Parts: sequence; C-alpha cells; structure tokens
Amino acid sequence: QVSLVESGGGLVQAGGSLRLSCIVSGSIISIYDMAWYRQPPGKQRELVARSMSDGTTNYSDSVKGRFTISRDSAENTVYLQMNSLKPEDTAVYYCNVQVVLTTTRYKTSHWGQGTQVTVSS
Repeated sequence: QVSLVESGGGLVQAGGSLRLSCIVSGSIISIYDMAWYRQPPGKQRELVARSMSDGTTNYSDSVKGRFTISRDSAENTVYLQMNSLKPEDTAVYYCNVQVVLTTTRYKTSHWGQGTQVTVSS
C-alpha cells in the first residue's frame, strides 16, 4: 500500500505564492517520477511539472518560469513552489508518483487526493 498526503493549497491573490507538499509513504522500494497535475474547473487534468529520478525536471509552458518542482528523496516528499500566481492557475492540484512497492515488485502509478488552489483577481 502507498499513501500520498498533499498540503499547502488555499486561497491567494493574483501575484501571490503558495507551496504545495506531497508526502509519500508505504511499503516502497523505490520512487521514480514525482509529478504535479492540475484540473481546472470543467477541464481535463493536465501535467504541471515532473521531477524524474535522474534529476531532470520539465514544466508545462503555462507555468515555466513561475513554478518550481523539487523533491526530498530522504523524506519521500515532492514540492511545488508556485510564484506569480494567476487566476488561470485556479485548479485542484494532484500529486502523482511512480513507485515500486514491496508487494508488486514493478512500477505502479499513484495519485494523491488533491488540494484546491484558488487565485483571486
């Protein structure tokens, strides 16, 4: 079993900042990709940022230069620092990780419960 607990969402004015956290726990052998997705109201879920186990990161064009993804491998935690927030960043943000568990021995994908980010104009 694996658990993803997200925190850090909330209401912020345009131009403000928030930092999201996602703590991963469970019977984990290895963590590979760690990513943040978001789902705006009435729209499909989309990739925001990804951190791969080799240190590579990538971002959607809409957040490049404003958001930063980072990970603490010792704490099995991934962060998303969001600066210069815009009303169009309003969405439910989800953490996603790819892990190998002791029970499966192969890579599986897992989602957090989501955290609401609302940016007012």
